[in-house]
Amino acid sequence: MSTWNPENDVDLLSGSEDEEEVSMKRDYHGREAILFVLDANLQTAGVERLLEALNIIRTAFISGMLVNDKDLIGLIFANTKHSPPPLESSALDNIVMPDNCAVFLPLRQLTKPIVEHYLEFMGGVETQFADVYGLAEPDGCGRFDLMIRLCIEMLEKCGKKLNNAKIAYLTDVSSPHPSSSNHFQAALQKASDLEGKEFEFHVIPMVDDFDYEPFYKEFITLSRAIELDAFQVPDAQMLREILADRKLKQDFLRRCLGHFSFYLGPNLSMSVQYYNYFQRRAYPRKVQILRRDNSVVRTKRVITVQKQKDDGSQDIEHEYQIKVTGGWYSCNVGEKNLRISTDLLNRVRNLHKPQMMLLGFKHRSSLPEVSYSKPSNFMYPDDQSIIGSKRLFRALWERCLARDKIVICLFMCKRKSIPRYVALVPVEAPDKEEEKSYRSLLCGDGFKIVYLPEAKHIRHIDMQDWNNTENTANDKKVEFFQKIIKKLRVDYQPNLINDPSLDALQANLLALSLDFSTDTNGLDNLLDTSQQDKRIEKLLPDYEMFAAEAEPPKKRAAKSTTTGASAPKMVKIDDENLKEYEFVKGLIKEEALASCTAAQLQFILQHHFDVTMPKSSTKPKLVAKIEELQM
Repeated sequence: MSTWNPENDVDLLSGSEDEEEVSMKRDYHGREAILFVLDANLQTAGVERLLEALNIIRTAFISGMLVNDKDLIGLIFANTKHSPPPLESSALDNIVMPDNCAVFLPLRQLTKPIVEHYLEFMGGVETQFADVYGLAEPDGCGRFDLMIRLCIEMLEKCGKKLNNAKIAYLTDVSSPHPSSSNHFQAALQKASDLEGKEFEFHVIPMVDDFDYEPFYKEFITLSRAIELDAFQVPDAQMLREILADRKLKQDFLRRCLGHFSFYLGPNLSMSVQYYNYFQRRAYPRKVQILRRDNSVVRTKRVITVQKQKDDGSQDIEHEYQIKVTGGWYSCNVGEKNLRISTDLLNRVRNLHKPQMMLLGFKHRSSLPEVSYSKPSNFMYPDDQSIIGSKRLFRALWERCLARDKIVICLFMCKRKSIPRYVALVPVEAPDKEEEKSYRSLLCGDGFKIVYLPEAKHIRHIDMQDWNNTENTANDKKVEFFQKIIKKLRVDYQPNLINDPSLDALQANLLALSLDFSTDTNGLDNLLDTSQQDKRIEKLLPDYEMFAAEAEPPKKRAAKSTTTGASAPKMVKIDDENLKEYEFVKGLIKEEALASCTAAQLQFILQHHFDVTMPKSSTKPKLVAKIEELQM
């Protein structure tokens, strides 16, 4: 999904004012497919650049198998001299193979044999690639338009329903043909085929100073149906990192979570969509396997209804099985038993469709900077469901930015959900200086949906224990540590900050399946302690304002009873103090009830809790009973 850009939203002004709401049935289901196309001209600059491109694809294969094995991935070598068939040659029976192209892997789901086949190929690619595939003669330029036609045909005939299909072309050549040749114009015409098929084309430059002007700037703008001036040169290094690390792409995957109508008032609404800023890492589903052959145990839930006889006995008169949808909920209302079927319950839950309703506006300063009740979402318009939504959305977004306002709404994100109060905060895309950072993947022009906390989300903390004079500091000391914290901040790098437990699990899976180890110390590499020491080195002399910390005197370790030493004596507790309930609460809090005798524990139970325990009760039982009653 491309980010909504109001500056490029010029087609909205052409719509008429009398256009009514249009309901269109759109299908958002399907798989994601990525087709790698590697330019054989990479070997002309040395085998190192070719190996770098192949290593990017290798990392994408391995991480893609961990993220989502349902995605389809393929690999084509372009501008080759020879065209050897792939391992699965029957997959190309209905596809017309052009010259100077070789299919190494048709679009398939990633499996262990496929990844092993690619790893085996990479083992001898340095010496075998030039002999097996070679380079197109005489100038290393094959037909770019025929290569695009091959990619489109493979995507269309992959046998699976696709929702998001991409062609990733890894090259270091700025133009596939001279600008004066007929092949150059034929290649540009293929861009309209990509736009009509809704296939995305991405150039992955293998050099940092790649020039898009000769060919790819015009080709990409034509394939995406955008203006030539709207094209922005991406950062080549970032493109290579995102293409290689499928786990990193999963964090920034902007897949739509839902579509709903935003009601601004009577007879005024627009269609919008929303997605998560970060994707939740899904752990592999736990299964039970048999010990003898490691086969998966499949369970089936069965609901049985039994009817007992009316004579008061426990005998079963009738027994039958029902489906999950055939069950019911029962409750007693007065003297009658009320049955509510699951179908009726679902009808009550589905009284309202997913929607958002405007309540009012507030100044932006009234909203805290951080709200911890629920992660925020991003909202953007959808002009294909209600025509004119982008125009109305843009007007609301611009006015909120100009007046520094936020929108308070009531939001029901999906069916059977509880409506929540939310605040729509207008956000802008990052500046040009930040376009080459990972922040550009997270931010866009639109509204950030901030979920407002409710009473159940606010905790009540007892400040009495720690908010005392010993823990206070003057303004100068607080300002000093604010500077320390500011110096120790690090830039967010999503390729290094991952879920440690999930990374360890995936590393174990790769070690068992493919027999190689991976580096999972990304967070340790990010936090360089020597660099942190240099940052705070200038502030350390000011640390003298704090008094030196007094080290507690070291106590001599007590001898254990196993060495013949006597058990440590317990401090005697006065019986008069046990009559005070606050004193007893202090013993419970400090876990010092064991210092009391059994008679004193019996006295505590009788005097404060009105409970009498047998005289034969041991001290642990008496202590446990007092702690249970105190809770």
